[in-house]
Amino acid sequence: MPSVVLVSGSSTGIGRLVVETAARAGHFVYATMRDLSTRNASAADALQELARKENLSLRILEMDVCDAASVQRAVDQVQSDAGRIDVVVNNAGLMSIGLAEGFTEDQVQHQMDVNFMGPFRVSRAALPIMRAQRSGLIIHVTSIVGRLLFPACAFYCASKFAHEALAEVLHYELKGLGVESVIVEPGPYPSQLLPNSPAPADSERNAGYGDLSALREQFVAHFSQLFASKDAPRTQDVADAVLRLIDLPAGTRPMRTVCGLDFGANGLNESIASVQADVLRALGMEPMIPGLVSNHVGKASA
Repeated sequence: MPSVVLVSGSSTGIGRLVVETAARAGHFVYATMRDLSTRNASAADALQELARKENLSLRILEMDVCDAASVQRAVDQVQSDAGRIDVVVNNAGLMSIGLAEGFTEDQVQHQMDVNFMGPFRVSRAALPIMRAQRSGLIIHVTSIVGRLLFPACAFYCASKFAHEALAEVLHYELKGLGVESVIVEPGPYPSQLLPNSPAPADSERNAGYGDLSALREQFVAHFSQLFASKDAPRTQDVADAVLRLIDLPAGTRPMRTVCGLDFGANGLNESIASVQADVLRALGMEPMIPGLVSNHVGKASA
């Protein structure tokens, strides 16, 4: 049976691929993005044209994950149109790159607002509907750097660690309510995250690091070279992993799915899982212990 799927951050990158992949698989997809009439107008038009040409069940909605009212309007619209919401894909995000001290407080707050508060707002808006249905799936697109750390990515990592914590606790708290919260952890993939990444705004602080002040440029150059090579990871793998989670029967989905170059994140997930299970036992919450904890798709690398 086709699912009603709401995807955040659908204008480019992974979100765009998830929308196209899920719609082509026969699901009813609501692609959401901000600024429909301005900067994302061409992206919205392209998706509408794709839906027309391929006869896809695909609708574009305005939704800014940094605005609780905007999120609620979009969720209410899906519920009004379709009568239910089966899947939410929390994908919208941005990636700050550069020395931590060079970022201003406003920049850090914005990073956390998009990458952590955004998924919180969308999940919180959709959960009453899903709980009433006694069915639903929230897929959180985080990152391997929600489990391990890259220098030059302090606040991106921090936001993804926070998103991981929210997603995993929801996985436990929703147990028995018919709703699942699962995590997709992509490694580095070609997308708009790198070219659109905010740089440190405080150039004076940044310059105080001498040669290390070029860390952002080194980081961007390293991954740009990877993405331009014949060994570039295939971004479609992430969209395929999301579709697989949508299509799996309830109760059989792994809590985490790692995609692509993982730098050891999958092994880390498996190691932490036993510790977390012991924590739940110690708290008298053994029924919350998940079944399949971690899965890996794509090419791994240490």
